Amino acid sequence: MITADWRASRSKRVQARLISALGYPIIAALGSTFRWRGEGAEQYQRVLDSGRRPIMAFWHGRILPATVYFRQRGIVVITSENFDGEWIAGIVERFGYGTARGSTSRGAKRALLQLKREMASGKPAAFTLDGPRGPARVAQPGAVWLAKATGNPILPFHIETDRYWTAHSWDRTQIPKPYATAAIAIGEPLTVTGGADEAGIERARQTLEQRLHELETRARSMIESQD
Repeated sequence: MITADWRASRSKRVQARLISALGYPIIAALGSTFRWRGEGAEQYQRVLDSGRRPIMAFWHGRILPATVYFRQRGIVVITSENFDGEWIAGIVERFGYGTARGSTSRGAKRALLQLKREMASGKPAAFTLDGPRGPARVAQPGAVWLAKATGNPILPFHIETDRYWTAHSWDRTQIPKPYATAAIAIGEPLTVTGGADEAGIERARQTLEQRLHELETRARSMIESQD
């Protein structure tokens, strides 16, 4: 992994821009072939209608289809400050996302403060709950902290597809194949009170993790029940 020192290299900066420029049209073209099925899509609008903004929460291994589905909504996401984070930011920004730079391992406090400011200005946010390094499918508390700080609800969701490639990575990232059927299950909003103590934050984290597992089951059922 290339660390923050990569910025001192002109060739690496150019490489990051090229990867972003090439990656966006490839992902956009792939995503245009997906055939979507869904449950709970009204939950997103329900949060907006309440005058709040959703904190989208999902597993790291579903970044690609999630990027396609929620594009052009101004959602702000955390991307790492390293080389990979740079070209990833370049791609997601082309899909209409905002970016806050940092991760749970580096720059986390700064990134969370930026997300708090972005949400105060009316923008939604999104978290890969088990990112950036795992363990897979174990929720970290970042989204819960942000919900407590902003008063905005967490909106969990999960995406499954019927045909995909699986990356050899800690999160077993899924890359849907062309013309895959993609099923998204969006759950009910989870609110965290501003007065939540450490135990309350942990309970909310556990609840969120459980809901993600339940949504995964729902999404799989949609795939399995297709004609």
